Amino acid sequence: MIDIMPRMNIFYNDEMLNYHAPPGIFDNKPSSYLERQIDQPEGSDRICNTVSVLQNSTLNDRLNWLNPKQATDKDILTFHTAEYLDRLEKAQDTAHYFTTSTYMVEGGMSFIRMSAGCAIDAAKSVVKGESKIAYAISRPPSHHAQPDVADGYCFVNGVGLAVHIALNNGFKRIAVVDWDVHHGNGTQAGFYDRSDVLTISLHMDHGSWGDTHLQTGNVDETGEGKGEGFNINLPVPFGAGDITYNHLFEKCVEPAISKFEPDMIVIANGQDANQFDPNGRQCLTMSGYYQLATRMRCLAERFTNGRIIMTQEGGYNPTYAPYCAYAVVAGLLNEPMEMEDPIALYPEDLSRSERDVKELIERHPLFD
Repeated sequence: MIDIMPRMNIFYNDEMLNYHAPPGIFDNKPSSYLERQIDQPEGSDRICNTVSVLQNSTLNDRLNWLNPKQATDKDILTFHTAEYLDRLEKAQDTAHYFTTSTYMVEGGMSFIRMSAGCAIDAAKSVVKGESKIAYAISRPPSHHAQPDVADGYCFVNGVGLAVHIALNNGFKRIAVVDWDVHHGNGTQAGFYDRSDVLTISLHMDHGSWGDTHLQTGNVDETGEGKGEGFNINLPVPFGAGDITYNHLFEKCVEPAISKFEPDMIVIANGQDANQFDPNGRQCLTMSGYYQLATRMRCLAERFTNGRIIMTQEGGYNPTYAPYCAYAVVAGLLNEPMEMEDPIALYPEDLSRSERDVKELIERHPLFD
């Protein structure tokens, strides 16, 4: 029996707001040509505002705010290699650029362990039955971190840690849905040869971006060995909006999850596919995120007894992304979206042509 009014456990610690990368060219290293640099987009304002929007909304009556514990070595090693963890520990001694956008601050592992701890405790609260839905509001984000590679602001993959907690507590089939605007390459890498974890990523069609992100996110990356057919990439045309994303959910995501029949769902919740994000190329609105969350809630009610674990990923407009996070929480809790969208365009301006989506589905090897 599904609870009529379930509460959501949220794991958050404001110590994570103190993680600061150096200013530069957007998310790149500083330039000697510029008199003034800008702050890296993966900043604390976006998380601070997400917390503020939720706590000042009527949804807060259904939210339990909980303090996470830091992730231990044992926790991190469920997804990452020992050699990689050792590199992370050493890198924090003097600060270190893993990539031009992935900067380890001096002493940064305390923040990274806290971020990972949010995902771990969120997963534990769901698998133990303490809540049906749990949300890790954490930074740095996580879904680009591969078992032995840091990338895209990410060091430890909280999505992967959450999946392993579910697998280690009796759950047999885990579905991961990642709607961050960037390919969830780290999560894909960690489960690419497994048939008990279905990974689905909807992302802008950006391809590989170098040695730390060799995965292309293209439709032909479908898994290997036992995992063949259990990794689904949906590279969405640039400029796609609410209608396109909902069409892909209807034609691809929902049929794939229905066939897989998971007993746990994990959402990599990035809001950087919104129409005002400086780091994305899509046009989702608050309404679009609400619709996606509602679809995920319905899938969870059908297959997992309503159980959902969610991690915070991207979203780099520090004022609009938090409204989209609110829309996701409202959709998951089956509450009306009472906040008005402060700056969205009209619906007729949002969708790419249906032809583009049909062409994507036609060239996808896992869909007829």
